[in-house]
Amino acid sequence: MSPNPSDETSAPGSVDPYGEDIYTEPEASPDTLANLGPLAPMAGIWEGVKGTDVHPVVGGTEQDVFVEHYELQPIDPQTNGPQLFYGLRYHTHIVKPGEVETFHDQVGYWLWEPAAKMVTLSLTIPRAQVVLASGPATADATEFEVRATFGSAIRGIVSNPFLDRSFRTTSFRMRVVTGPDGTWSYEEETVLEIPGRDAPFSHLDHNSLSRIGPPTPNPLAPTGGATTRPGT
Repeated sequence: MSPNPSDETSAPGSVDPYGEDIYTEPEASPDTLANLGPLAPMAGIWEGVKGTDVHPVVGGTEQDVFVEHYELQPIDPQTNGPQLFYGLRYHTHIVKPGEVETFHDQVGYWLWEPAAKMVTLSLTIPRAQVVLASGPATADATEFEVRATFGSAIRGIVSNPFLDRSFRTTSFRMRVVTGPDGTWSYEEETVLEIPGRDAPFSHLDHNSLSRIGPPTPNPLAPTGGATTRPGT
């Protein structure tokens, strides 16, 4: 059942601080790396070699170990009228240990909205499925969580007809923890409705990642000097 639309505007991370003027754009800093808020420690190129994935199979559950290459690069500031985002464009590519074949591939954006104090994740996978998830955070937060729900118009999940019929994703959440030592980790849960199963299935993924390369400053960023946010 789709959630009541009135519930969405009162949910955490639903703050709209922009007033009646929907056209005037704010003045943005050109240095994205210095303005990413809680996303700043995630900028760069990462590797995680001990990821775990728990997924459904015929008659039960299977767990796999995976290796992940996760790249997050700063983009120029983005505006929707008065709304301002600083963000990271990302691509994560996952294989099983010792294998070449892709186990999982995913692209999208991590966005920080300073005025609303909100993190947003856009997620696209080549199984014809997209997710827009968000959640509240402070600029100096080292932990935050984004969520999406099937049927929501503002933080939702859209799937192709087969997935919607056979493995409907009813909710998504991803919790991120960043560390001071050049690491970050995540725990991800997608809840699936699968025909023939008595209860929803929790598809779980977890990994811890270590930085193997620095980020490339966004095109508008000042040249000739280091960016100002430690840890990037």
